[in-house]
Amino acid sequence: MTANTTPSTAPEALEADVCIVGAGPVGVTLACRLAQHGMKIAIIDRADLPPLERPGFDGRAYAISAGSRHLLEDAGIWAHLPMQACDIREIRVTDGRPGRPPSRLFLEFGPEDADEPFGAMIEARALRVALNAALYATPGVRVFAPDEARVTRHADGAVIHTASGRVINARLVIAAEGRRSPLREQARIPVTRLPYNQCGIICAVAHERPHEGRALEHFLPAGPFAQLPMAPTPDYPNLSAVVWTESEKVAYRQAELPHEAFAHEIRRRMGDDWLGALTPVGRRWVYPLSAQYAQRYVDTRLALVGDSAHGMHPIAGQGLNLGFRDIMALVDILGDVHARGGDVGAPDVLRAYQARCRPANLLMLAATDMLERVFGNDNPVLRVARDVGLAAINRITPLRRGFARQAMGL
Repeated sequence: MTANTTPSTAPEALEADVCIVGAGPVGVTLACRLAQHGMKIAIIDRADLPPLERPGFDGRAYAISAGSRHLLEDAGIWAHLPMQACDIREIRVTDGRPGRPPSRLFLEFGPEDADEPFGAMIEARALRVALNAALYATPGVRVFAPDEARVTRHADGAVIHTASGRVINARLVIAAEGRRSPLREQARIPVTRLPYNQCGIICAVAHERPHEGRALEHFLPAGPFAQLPMAPTPDYPNLSAVVWTESEKVAYRQAELPHEAFAHEIRRRMGDDWLGALTPVGRRWVYPLSAQYAQRYVDTRLALVGDSAHGMHPIAGQGLNLGFRDIMALVDILGDVHARGGDVGAPDVLRAYQARCRPANLLMLAATDMLERVFGNDNPVLRVARDVGLAAINRITPLRRGFARQAMGL
């Protein structure tokens, strides 16, 4: 919230250029990159970070675009991954119905469409380990976790009081808290929400035949079904992640099915048996799906990033990657201002960030929303139109490569 106060001058006060609230993938990556530009960074999270390093496989993974991978490499995070990632080298986009073969009209991206892999799959536990390691190894970053922040913002700066008793004076506060951002609510920034009345089922499957780095996006009437290649583990030499969309009632019912019945439902939605016999492994996760966007990304001495600013349907796998694009823009802008000795929290700096990111993010949100509505139904006219559209893009090489580069974040 804003208040007419002056920065604390208490001896124990910590001076920071930027204070980041939220130590998820977006917040940590931003902290590391800003510190690399010589800024003093404080980062605060309610959770104790080391316990987030889950040692056991739980079925969750992140799809990291090529552009996001470059960012994680630059931030020093990629080098700390404790297990290998799996490159995505092919992507096939198909249309169909459960229990039936996919349409013969499809879109496929292959090695000829890009100079590098389209992205990579990382286990969630591996990324968390790497984030924690990079965060504590990066000079210029002070970590407060578990801790909570009470933020007072004013025209000249911000004062952050932590529950542990620390006081931080910062030029800028960045909310990286997720969709229910308390800082966004305190700033009274309106949010528009688009409910889908759907849930995503997330799990992993071991399979008989190797995936060869191929990902599948199979559009079904209830929503998209995605198979994403994962790196082998000692227990599972052939492994893929599954993200599958259903209506809310159906999703919870499916997720609670006995093992064999659940495997049968996955096979019905796969479209064909190119992976051979399937065995679900790890936990099954069910998440409600919706889209939302903040009416603005900035307020006095405050910027929103990642899910605090926007959230979208996972149909194109761009949610986290869009947050990483926020970081790329913000680091570019703040790094230049800091190098010139400017004020990183000044109004014109924040307006520049919003102008660079919000229009592009809204365009991506609109595109994913349209994809869900066009592909997530069984209208026969739309089925023909979308199948022909996929085949047309597949035949036009420059257009296909343009779509690939956009999805790669390049």
